[in-house]
Amino acid sequence: MFFKSIKLVKKSGYPVLIKIWEESVRATHHFLTEDDIVHYKHKILTEYFDMVKLFGYFKNNKIVGFIGINGDMLQMLFVHPEAMVKGVGKSLVNFAIKKKGINNVDVNEQNEQAVGFYKYLGFEVENRFEVDDAGKPYPILSMRLNKTLI
Repeated sequence: MFFKSIKLVKKSGYPVLIKIWEESVRATHHFLTEDDIVHYKHKILTEYFDMVKLFGYFKNNKIVGFIGINGDMLQMLFVHPEAMVKGVGKSLVNFAIKKKGINNVDVNEQNEQAVGFYKYLGFEVENRFEVDDAGKPYPILSMRLNKTLI
């Protein structure tokens, strides 16, 4: 594991994180409109980042991916497109499981790559919601870690 590459990110790191978020979303969340991206970007910067503990994956002293954790819930995972499929996301989730005790994650159902990724890591769908937290018509899958699979 590359846990030594994962460090807490403070508020001063928000500008870097939001750039990673936007590039990651544009590469993976093809179901979102441009208005949605603008809406969520504002919410993340003004509300959501402050509601979680943020941890960045650093490569060559530069953040290439990050997670947001609240209690036993993985609230966000975003990896820069250039760092995708290189173990960054897996390392961040394993860190969250092993070092921070997360058991749950919510994921957009339409982000099939992410759903498959979490299933691969041992998460199972427990519930489905027709709309996201903002009331938008993007179904959310609530997933729980099956500890017998890890």
